[in-house]
Amino acid sequence: MVEKTGKAVARPRGIDDVLEAVRMRLHRLDPHEASSAADKGALLVDIRYAALRDRDGTIPGAVVVERNELEWRMDPQCEFRSPEIGATDFDRRIVVFCNEGYASSLAAQSLQDIGLRNATDLDGGFQAWRAAGLPVEPPTE
Repeated sequence: MVEKTGKAVARPRGIDDVLEAVRMRLHRLDPHEASSAADKGALLVDIRYAALRDRDGTIPGAVVVERNELEWRMDPQCEFRSPEIGATDFDRRIVVFCNEGYASSLAAQSLQDIGLRNATDLDGGFQAWRAAGLPVEPPTE
């Protein structure tokens, strides 16, 4: 694309391009790998909004951190961190998941950007976990 001034203008990347670039930097985990990582001490972080948790249930042992608070709650040096959920050091293995594995990729990259180098996400999100037959706590009524 060329502006009226004759200068070339880069095409906007768009979310699909951004997501592809982010995923190239992550070592995403399938549901069984995520379960194994949790068994070895990784922190599973559910960033789905409440309506999805209420509808579908939760993964046992996962902590809930709403997406809009994630970086502040997980940053070990932030005054708003949540040490009670395990946000205590930059080396902790963190596996973020959303409903289908899109927002969680962006969230994992954001956590890496603030220094949580072992953050990644669950490929396919909660729905892939459930489809793999892994444990799910039903929604509370």
